[in-house]
Amino acid sequence: MAGTDWQAWHADYADPASPLSQRLAVVQAQVAEWLDRTQPRPVVVTSVCAGDGRDLLGVLTGRPDAARVTATLVELDADLVATATSAAAGLPSVSVRCADAGSTDAYAGCAPADLLLLCGVLGNVSDEDAAGTIAALPGFCAPGATVVWTRHRREPDLTPAIRGWFTAAGFRELSFTAPDDRIWSVGVHQLTGSPQPLAEGRRLFSFVR
Repeated sequence: MAGTDWQAWHADYADPASPLSQRLAVVQAQVAEWLDRTQPRPVVVTSVCAGDGRDLLGVLTGRPDAARVTATLVELDADLVATATSAAAGLPSVSVRCADAGSTDAYAGCAPADLLLLCGVLGNVSDEDAAGTIAALPGFCAPGATVVWTRHRREPDLTPAIRGWFTAAGFRELSFTAPDDRIWSVGVHQLTGSPQPLAEGRRLFSFVR
């Protein structure tokens, strides 16, 4: 992770006017919309590099149907794991796993998922790892699964390539939010191709900052 203080990074969420908080609001809205759309069936959610889990937990804690959601949050930072575990205390079907989210072995027992959260990942890995991770996503997905992802649009903007990689991996784009006055973006894609077995012992990505 090349020295980034992820505890300090999360502090920007305390400012509702910060770009991070604005992006979070869009992610949470997409999660809430997906939960509404999938009612009332039981669903499985996996969050990659979940941080303190607020993109999912902030939605679930306010929903009367939260018990139908079985979720696994995968995060390596022990302090963030502790924060997420505390926040999930009232959600017995949510587990927080302290593990390296860049390895497929971290997802044993929590794939395939109906919703995959890939937030705060694609902007912190190499372009090659981003492409390889997206190509591997059918191994995480149940039929028709939805992926919510984020990525900054600093030059050179990789989001056009990312959207193309999703298409090549068998996904269709449901939405892409990219405000003109901000550099963040939130994409939502749905698997239309066939799910694949999750490969064991594979390194998907390593953070480069």
